[in-house]
Amino acid sequence: MTRGAVLLAGLAVFGLGGGGYLLFQWGGFHGFTPGIAASALLMVIVLVWTGSYLFRVVSGRMTYMEQRRRYRAAYDAATDAELQARFEALSPEEQRRLLAEVGQLEAEDGAAEDPLPAPPPGPEAPTP
Repeated sequence: MTRGAVLLAGLAVFGLGGGGYLLFQWGGFHGFTPGIAASALLMVIVLVWTGSYLFRVVSGRMTYMEQRRRYRAAYDAATDAELQARFEALSPEEQRRLLAEVGQLEAEDGAAEDPLPAPPPGPEAPTP
C-alpha cells in the first residue's frame, strides 16, 4: 500500500465512525452506549470474516489451492518438445547428472549413478 492509500483508508475509517454515530442518533438508538455498539459491530465483522473463510475452505478457493491449480495448469501446458529443447540446451554433464537423478541413467557397474561425488580420502591413521 502506498502512503496515500493508507491515509485514505484511515480517513475512511474515521468517517465511518462519525457516520455511524450520526446514523445511530438519527435512528433513535439513544439507549446504546458506544461500547455496546462497537462490540456489536466487531461481532458482526468477525462473524462475516469467519463465514467468508469457511466458504473459501469449502469451495476450494483458498490462496494456496488456487496457486497450486495455476501452477499445475502451466506445468501441464508445457509440451514435450519444450521440455526436450530445454534438456538439449543443458551441457552433457548436466544431462547425465539429471538423468542419474531421476533414475534413467545407470553407471557402468549397473547401480544408479550417485549425483554427489564421493568425498576425498582422508589422512591415513598411523599404524602402531
